[in-house]
Amino acid sequence: MSEIRKHYFLDEYCIIATGRAKRPSAPKACGEDMKAGSCVFCGGHEDKTPPAQAAYKDGEILKDTDEELVTNWQVRCIPNLYPALSPDAPEVESSGFEVKKGYGYHEVIIESPSHENKIDLFSDEEILLLMKAYRDRVVHYQSQEGVEYVSLFKNWGKKAGASLEHTHSQLIAVPLMPPSLVKEKKAISEMNSCPYCRIIEKEQGKERQVYENDDFILIAPYCSKNQYEMWMLPKKHVNHISAFTDEMLMSLGDCIRTAVKLLDRTIPELAYNYMFFQIEHDLSYHFNVRIAPITSIAAGFEKNTDIYINTIPPEIAVEHLLNPE
Repeated sequence: MSEIRKHYFLDEYCIIATGRAKRPSAPKACGEDMKAGSCVFCGGHEDKTPPAQAAYKDGEILKDTDEELVTNWQVRCIPNLYPALSPDAPEVESSGFEVKKGYGYHEVIIESPSHENKIDLFSDEEILLLMKAYRDRVVHYQSQEGVEYVSLFKNWGKKAGASLEHTHSQLIAVPLMPPSLVKEKKAISEMNSCPYCRIIEKEQGKERQVYENDDFILIAPYCSKNQYEMWMLPKKHVNHISAFTDEMLMSLGDCIRTAVKLLDRTIPELAYNYMFFQIEHDLSYHFNVRIAPITSIAAGFEKNTDIYINTIPPEIAVEHLLNPE
């Protein structure tokens, strides 16, 4: 039996195919299998990457210089060696269609110097420092001239787009607002109250709640496009990570770590993406993080209709996550 579910407040749909609700298996999630001795992201290999624009070490934020590279760092932020966008992008000529030069920034956030470490194993100190780095780097790039939006995301596993196994996140600053957020902004502007606040009211303590701490709730959304998809929502209405206290950052890190840990416990080595959604100058928006596991590919139907088929209802996904076999 199947049902068509509508998004909480957008004109988007998914098909929940309940008759096929079985636990999927997952291939090994890692990216390029580089050993610690050859991995360019490992501590001690600072000379094998572009210079760090920010290196977090013992409570300080340092930068590499021509004379000295920062060593024994805890989190390291470097320009992507193969950037999607560049601040030095040349002007381009129009061929009759609208085009802009590829202006922007592309950064890699190396989350740990250890090749064996990963986010679900992070200590409280490590996860808080990573969240602080996220906040710092987003704020830094959001302030750059011409930047409209900063996309912060993590790809874990080849199927999720990760090219290297060493745990890292990425940030791309772009000169436009993503169409998906423009669509959300328009829908929210036509409402009398925040739809995400209403989602929290409806889902808190119910069958689709996965986890909760002082500041965040973790849910499997009603209209889940992906198997085991989860959303992290701050209980307090806040639009952007720049407004987070350190306590909220710790709660966010705890929520992300818990979600990844539950995924890995349910389906070991499952590839996933997590993505931050936020709008700096729009106080009506409600910050959220979404984690999208990669258990299937978007095929012809999904690409043709933008309607995703999910064979594990979120209610059953929560049971799997909280009660692994």
